[in-house]
Amino acid sequence: MSIDKVRSYFRQWPGMEERILEFPVSSATVAEAAKAVGTEERRIAKTLSFMLDEGPILVVAAGDAKIDNKKFKGTFHKKASMLKVDELPELVGHPVGGVCPFGIREGVKVYLDQSLRRFPTVFPACGSANSAIELTIPELETYSRFAEWVDVCRIPE
Repeated sequence: MSIDKVRSYFRQWPGMEERILEFPVSSATVAEAAKAVGTEERRIAKTLSFMLDEGPILVVAAGDAKIDNKKFKGTFHKKASMLKVDELPELVGHPVGGVCPFGIREGVKVYLDQSLRRFPTVFPACGSANSAIELTIPELETYSRFAEWVDVCRIPE
């Protein structure tokens, strides 16, 4: 199970595995996750998956952010093309609803979108459709092993 991979991944750091939250309800969508956690939707750190020529990548963005195709193409030199639901477990290592930047397949690069920097803490998923973890931005940087910060989203007014 994908959440077990994330638990195992977090065991590298004492106390991190215990911080994973599991809910009796779904947290698969931004709205469901915000309700389960008890926070605003924009503080959910959604993980979006795309295919580039060199392979799959993940972009972690704020819950209210939307991919800006022009910015995405300017950054990655390719049109934004999301992975299909059935490709996620094989290419990334997690199923839809639980995609996160932790315990992913070797070679999948993680990018953090600037939209996250507005918050002291955010809530990414932990590999299942009913899990999350609260992390500070520096913690997210550490545990996601991100490649770099990017600006590929727009935030609604």
